[in-house]
Amino acid sequence: MKIGVMVESFRVGLDEGLKAAAGIKADGVQIYATGDALKPDTLNAKGRSELRRRIADLGLEISALCGDFGGHGFQIAAENAEKIDATRKVIDLALDLGCRIVTTHIGVVPAAADHPRYAVLAKACAAIGRYANEMNAVLAIETGPEPAAILRGFLDDIGMDAGLGVNFDPANLVMVCRENIPEAVRILGKYIVHTHAKDGLNLKPVDPEQLYGAFAGDATVGFDWRAYIREVPLGKGQVPFAVYLATLRETGYDGFLTVEREAGENPRADISEAVQYLRSLIK
Repeated sequence: MKIGVMVESFRVGLDEGLKAAAGIKADGVQIYATGDALKPDTLNAKGRSELRRRIADLGLEISALCGDFGGHGFQIAAENAEKIDATRKVIDLALDLGCRIVTTHIGVVPAAADHPRYAVLAKACAAIGRYANEMNAVLAIETGPEPAAILRGFLDDIGMDAGLGVNFDPANLVMVCRENIPEAVRILGKYIVHTHAKDGLNLKPVDPEQLYGAFAGDATVGFDWRAYIREVPLGKGQVPFAVYLATLRETGYDGFLTVEREAGENPRADISEAVQYLRSLIK
């Protein structure tokens, strides 16, 4: 397995983040393609070529691009034509940068397939997946709002040849769904194409709809997500990393473990320690 770093986790901008990733001897980086530093509409062919060369000169490769546009993902049908088009552009950008994986949050997949939102999500994901498949790329849905079995059923309904995969984030599954991580890996194994190395704690049961609605900007009186979940440095939370990585190997996964650190006052130190911690487990 290779170890990557989410560039934005350093909180120092793209150029300095790339240097920081190289400085701690990561193998690769994941980059947001929806922020100010890197957007498909503003990075021309020359800029893409130069960025690809700069990353290679630092001894890095791109593990994935993040095509997360925030909000409610693809839950709102009226917004999806624009978001589908934008995601296709991110896929094109990824390929130009030598990467074939784009990750995103799609929203909360309902447990019942006859829920109206299920069809909305499936239609959007199938449309993007078809394009990804044509381009020999993958749209990797990030785990989190729903248990692994529900996401597996959703992907099975769309089909294995649909250009869709999973970005497995164990911390999200622990914090939100209280999942058994090794079992979740076994359930989603054939779809996993990328992972986030992140750790966290579930402080008390939380409604995923309410939690992810709050992240999307929905106002809920009296709801404070910090009372329910907490991201912590790798090895300090409820993700059983040694068993988790062993289970990934059992499924045949040999891709990136990409460190994501969204909290903490000293992200560089936390990320550096995370890289060392992962190396100690995969050596």
